[in-house]
Amino acid sequence: MRKLAVVLVASAALTACSSGSQPAPAPSSPSSESKPKPTPTPSPNATAASLDPCKILPADAVSKTLFLDNLTAVAGPSQDNAANGGKSRSCEYKLGDKAAGALAVTRFEGREGKPADMVASIKKGKAGARDVAGFADGAVYYVDEQKTATLASAKVVSGTPVLINYTGPAKMTPEQMAPLVKTALAAS
Repeated sequence: MRKLAVVLVASAALTACSSGSQPAPAPSSPSSESKPKPTPTPSPNATAASLDPCKILPADAVSKTLFLDNLTAVAGPSQDNAANGGKSRSCEYKLGDKAAGALAVTRFEGREGKPADMVASIKKGKAGARDVAGFADGAVYYVDEQKTATLASAKVVSGTPVLINYTGPAKMTPEQMAPLVKTALAAS
């Protein structure tokens, strides 16, 4: 059981930090470089540096969505990727000793990128990935070779591109995962 939880979190963290989820650089031109960039308004709920997956998606929200009582949330491993600048933090959701999934939040500090481009990059890099409707900047769902399902979306928080993904057992559908990712996006 512990092994499944480690696989789920490792999958979430690797997905979030893979080169496929790297935000695309913003196009620049000589005229746009000389213009000052508007300062983004920070989210009233959080700043990108303070996003804690267990706080933005509490265990009770996962319990209600998955119809599982007494889920617990524990901080999962952190993973930083020097190649793409991603700083991933995760939260594991458990029912006793059994894994119910994991939420990974990856910040790309000092980078520019559009959430829709980040989602498109994941879709391009994951075989069988498909779009999920109902997300402002898009979302993508796929089942990977470890037989885990992932739903990912992205947004910009305080000027920082942030990728949010929930990973669970392969039998989880996009319809089950979408409310979890939407809750995390709204809280970030």
